[in-house]
Amino acid sequence: MFSALQIVNWMRVKNKAELNESEYAEELTQMKAMKLLYYDYGVYLAYTGKKLFSEPILAWKYGPAVEAVHVKYKGQREIVGEISEADFTDYNEINNTPKVNDVINTVWDKFGNRSAYDLMEQTHNESPWKSTEQSHQISDEAMHAYFDEVVVDEG
Repeated sequence: MFSALQIVNWMRVKNKAELNESEYAEELTQMKAMKLLYYDYGVYLAYTGKKLFSEPILAWKYGPAVEAVHVKYKGQREIVGEISEADFTDYNEINNTPKVNDVINTVWDKFGNRSAYDLMEQTHNESPWKSTEQSHQISDEAMHAYFDEVVVDEG
């Protein structure tokens, strides 16, 4: 099992490559990373029945969030910055874990070009966030039920 911060490091490395390749790419924000973590976790849970990372996903005002990510990047909007050897190590470990790699790349391909605001709006209309009291943990049961229905069943 990876940590949420390792998944974010994967996103940062991926986004840094996009920033270097395209003048139209936008730098990954903390808020967008939080929403992508929510989708990564939910899709992985639906496909495997297992947690992608151990940190809880919380129902915060602006959508699903992982407190450890917020603490690490507190006060920062954009979070890519300089990429370290440890960041590349996380990226490569995830790429070498087939199921995790498949899920994270699929989520990135589907939602990576969307704005943080659009993703926030989307999560606000989904049952895991809507049915959880603000600042409380979104349960794995709620995540699994929702993602199993909308991702696995609908294909």
